[in-house]
Amino acid sequence: MMSEEIVKLFEKEGGEFISSPSFILEKLKDIKAFIFDWDGVFNNGQKADGFSSSYTEADSMGTNLLRFGYWLVNSEQVPITAIITGENNQTAIKLANREHFNNIYYKFVDKADALNHFTSLYKIKKSEIAFCFDDVIDLPIAKQCGLKFLVRRNASVMFKNFVIKNHYCDYITAQEGGNHAIREISELILTLFNTFEKVIEERTNFSDIYQKYLMQRNNIQTEEYSENKFS
Repeated sequence: MMSEEIVKLFEKEGGEFISSPSFILEKLKDIKAFIFDWDGVFNNGQKADGFSSSYTEADSMGTNLLRFGYWLVNSEQVPITAIITGENNQTAIKLANREHFNNIYYKFVDKADALNHFTSLYKIKKSEIAFCFDDVIDLPIAKQCGLKFLVRRNASVMFKNFVIKNHYCDYITAQEGGNHAIREISELILTLFNTFEKVIEERTNFSDIYQKYLMQRNNIQTEEYSENKFS
């Protein structure tokens, strides 16, 4: 279980445990997949004509460390990973392919359709998915998943209250989407796995065990789905 001292470190930065760390850890034992929203999660959600929303290398590294940590504690199984976004964002597609996510779903007005396809594709339960999200359009997924991490947006006071009241999140990040919230979630999960230091050491040394994981990860070919070309 996560020590009280570590909990206080996350809370000191502004993170909020809506569910207890022990509850989140217990749920993590059943998790087989991680799904990420894009806008407002990997970035601040800002858009403009001809502007493709971005991501940071800190968050990208976070997803890789998270998957490596999961691999270490789950019999060398790389977790299933996907992005589900309502927009056709080329940067999201590029990240999914570069990091060898299993899937990217884009241009989905109803994100629950993408979730249903995803669970059918991999024959997993929705309770076996951890979801990172930030806004109203994500709730059709969040309300069904086993673990939910809400990326903070300080302006959304009532939305945050609504999500807490309806038990649609287990943890609220200290950082907003434009400030490495995914890295925060990744480090939290690695800490709950009690594998943070090992992950850092193995990655830093580019060890044989890390290279074994990386080879498995890099063999994953990203599949793309859009609502207009759904198969």
